[in-house]
Amino acid sequence: MIGHRFMGKVHSHAYRDLPFFFDLPVEPVLSDLAGRNEEELKAAADAMGWASYETDWRRLVERDDIDVIDIVTPNNTHAEMAIAAAEAGKHVICEKPLALSVSEAERMLEAVRKAGTVHMICHNYRFAPAVQYVKRLIEEGRLGRIYHIRAQYLQDWIMDPSFPLVWRLKKEVSGSGALGDIGSHILDLARFLVGEMDEVTGMMKTFIQERPLGEMSGGLNARTDRERSGQVDVDDAVAVMARFQNGALGVFEATRFAGGNRNGNRFEINGEKGSVRWDLENMNHLQVYFTEDEAGLQGFRTINCTEDVHPYAGAYWPPGHIIGYEHTFINLLAEFMRGIAGETAPTPDFEDGLQNQRVLEAVEESARTGTWVKVSRPGSLTGQ
Repeated sequence: MIGHRFMGKVHSHAYRDLPFFFDLPVEPVLSDLAGRNEEELKAAADAMGWASYETDWRRLVERDDIDVIDIVTPNNTHAEMAIAAAEAGKHVICEKPLALSVSEAERMLEAVRKAGTVHMICHNYRFAPAVQYVKRLIEEGRLGRIYHIRAQYLQDWIMDPSFPLVWRLKKEVSGSGALGDIGSHILDLARFLVGEMDEVTGMMKTFIQERPLGEMSGGLNARTDRERSGQVDVDDAVAVMARFQNGALGVFEATRFAGGNRNGNRFEINGEKGSVRWDLENMNHLQVYFTEDEAGLQGFRTINCTEDVHPYAGAYWPPGHIIGYEHTFINLLAEFMRGIAGETAPTPDFEDGLQNQRVLEAVEESARTGTWVKVSRPGSLTGQ
């Protein structure tokens, strides 16, 4: 694995717990961890159960005894690392967003296709049992024709003007701000549940233009250099409207300036036969409404998605014994392992990452031009 802070801790925990909860045809071995700061890297490797560590990630790619490269680094490094890993015949899993641009994402997809290796992008929220159950209800036609999806991803961790200019607030490193960091999640969920988008229109806003310099120190915490400052060149908030190819309408909001919202990833989907609501901060519960319910009993009911019939829930505890954020990663990595064993072609993969990147780029273009922008169709690469 390349990277060892917030997502490194999450992924490491998931790999270690996989064999405990899932009977898989292959078992991950935590061989080597890569990072830049040797002191921090050694401590992370010891704490998270990695056998060894390297300060140069390229050494991992060169080694014959390593089968998988897991990329949990800032966005501007994803393309180089993933392409090198694929060219070395490694299976690759990468944190989101996949790249800084559509062209980078296309090159990454080309590389893994050419190598014939398994690839995934870590849109972990697809793997909450409640979200997977929504997918099943939609595929079974229980909601009928889909009319609307409205989704929000609301956080507040950078509202303080003294919070430093970390990598997530620098365009050259992150690609975009709230749009790519958290907006990419709800846009991916919309693609997963409702379908592909035809065109989008959006607006983006940066509320705090200048911040003290600093760097991430773990989780969403940061160290600050109060003597120096720099310009913020990414969005703090974004609002998007979308038209889907199947005729549905979408409304999306992503912001890191919604006070009181620590991690409010929420959506509601309305169809001709019913509606569903989900909130990550209450991730085991799904609210469901069906129009066919008799008068007097109509309204949203709350389903605790911890029964054996709910996807992935049966791998854990008895009904009503809730699971958490970390289990979405365990579920995703279970599919990755099955893919490596040749049992399935796991998704979301780099093709999903590319299509998500196309949506992000269309939103940015719309915000610049003030117009509706068509989203490129999936299934093809530029020039093909």
